Amino acid sequence: MRDDPKPGFVGPGHHWPAKLDAARRLRREATPAERAAWELLRRGAIDGWHFRRQQVVEGFVVDFFCAKLRLVIELDGAVHDRPEQRVLDQERDATLRRVGLKVVRIRNEEVGRKLFEEIVRDATPPPTGGGAGEGA
Repeated sequence: MRDDPKPGFVGPGHHWPAKLDAARRLRREATPAERAAWELLRRGAIDGWHFRRQQVVEGFVVDFFCAKLRLVIELDGAVHDRPEQRVLDQERDATLRRVGLKVVRIRNEEVGRKLFEEIVRDATPPPTGGGAGEGA
């Protein structure tokens, strides 16, 4: 059946073919803010980190996703100001956080290189090994 769960990007059972179809449609019909954000995030433009846009994660289509950072960036326009949408957003974010993802929501009008650099810097794990330790 077309809507049966299939293995997902983050792990098994995380997306359905209908979600993939929705993600493709959303990529084609990107908002001006999403297009601007994608120009800033694509091709490792922010510190070399690879982002995907309109990626299916945990059964949700997220705006931008970096698997190595386990980072989701969501762009919010006016529709996210509605109380019923806020509740849905909170539930969705909680689900994503339960599987170890960091979720950052920004307003459409805040999209900019400096903000994305800050978000990525905050999500980047500290370097391990190879440095001078105590007593060096």
